[in-house]
Amino acid sequence: MTVRIGAEEEFHVLDVESGRLVPRARAVLDRLDRPGFTTELQQSVVESNSQVHDSLDDLYADLAGARRRLDTAASSLGLAVVAAGTVPLARLTPRDVTADARYRHMADEYRKVADEQLICSAQVHVDVPDRDTAVRAMCLVSPWLPPLLALSASSPFWLGADTGYASWRTMLWQRWPTAGPAGCHAGAAEYDAAVEELIGSGVISDAGMVYHDVRPSAHQRTLELRICDACPRVETVVLVAGLFRALVREACERLADRDGPVCDGRHDWLRAATWRAARSGLEGHLVDPGTRRAAPAAEVLRGMRDRLRPALEASGDWDTVHGLLEQALSAGSAAHRLRRAAAAEDLLASVDLMVAETRGGRAVRRRTPATRPAAAPVASGGPLSYLRSAAAGGAVG
Repeated sequence: MTVRIGAEEEFHVLDVESGRLVPRARAVLDRLDRPGFTTELQQSVVESNSQVHDSLDDLYADLAGARRRLDTAASSLGLAVVAAGTVPLARLTPRDVTADARYRHMADEYRKVADEQLICSAQVHVDVPDRDTAVRAMCLVSPWLPPLLALSASSPFWLGADTGYASWRTMLWQRWPTAGPAGCHAGAAEYDAAVEELIGSGVISDAGMVYHDVRPSAHQRTLELRICDACPRVETVVLVAGLFRALVREACERLADRDGPVCDGRHDWLRAATWRAARSGLEGHLVDPGTRRAAPAAEVLRGMRDRLRPALEASGDWDTVHGLLEQALSAGSAAHRLRRAAAAEDLLASVDLMVAETRGGRAVRRRTPATRPAAAPVASGGPLSYLRSAAAGGAVG
């Protein structure tokens, strides 16, 4: 059975010369003549929505193509787009909220929480048979979401300072009233009643403001992953998508095989596990979902991949996910790479690295405006095939 996937990516809009966040998303969108791009709460963020795909190769090509189009549009304006949880250089102002009635209401209601929503995420949608299955599957996949956050961690800097976290975006995001673990529900009716209760309480104004780490889509038969930072490297998004598809596929199979409870209902530890992933990224320990004890991130993620091998093979994703994970563990988290660039030079060097990795190339030393070269474009054609051959022989360098 084919279990289809899609992804949404959010991008910061930066001024090329200063490296600072700027509220010019609308100008970038006006340069794009294709569907699939939209605004977000802040005018400094552009969102890209992929098509639905059967294979990770096709998802990669779609995401890489969208990044190329965004880069072309932004570059023509002296701007750049960056896929990362946060950017190092930004200013806070309530005046930069997108001109939309819903967004204006959110800015008025949540004040500084909305003002500081200068963050970007990557979201993955996976097909499920029906809404009941989606709700029940949340219980089974939730313990494994913090390791996916660790893979994506790309936000060590905030307002010009090193936060000490791999994903400071997570710390900012969790201030919203519905952010965090989804909890356990017997089915769609119970879940929907809980959402209506939240709306009725006045804490949120609509179902779109349910910001759980995972949630059933309100409009499609999909389960949506929402815990991850935006990722500078498109390969990281594909890796997360492959692992999440395997988690959902395994959960759906387990649900189909039994009628009784499949979850112990104990998700009180998940917020702590999420904090640990946000703090450590790939460079420290995570909470192992199997033992609920600390273990090195590489050990937890390799164990997760190996446990999911049947589901990965059923989707044709094993070789790709195996190779991409070894590559990710070898390179370290984006947060680690960005810190290393900043330590070697300065915060602008980390910005240059973000821009280059979002484009698919490597950072170049910042030069005068007249002579600074552009980063290498995203490669096209058979983007993940090299990983399959590499995976057969072990880790990817």
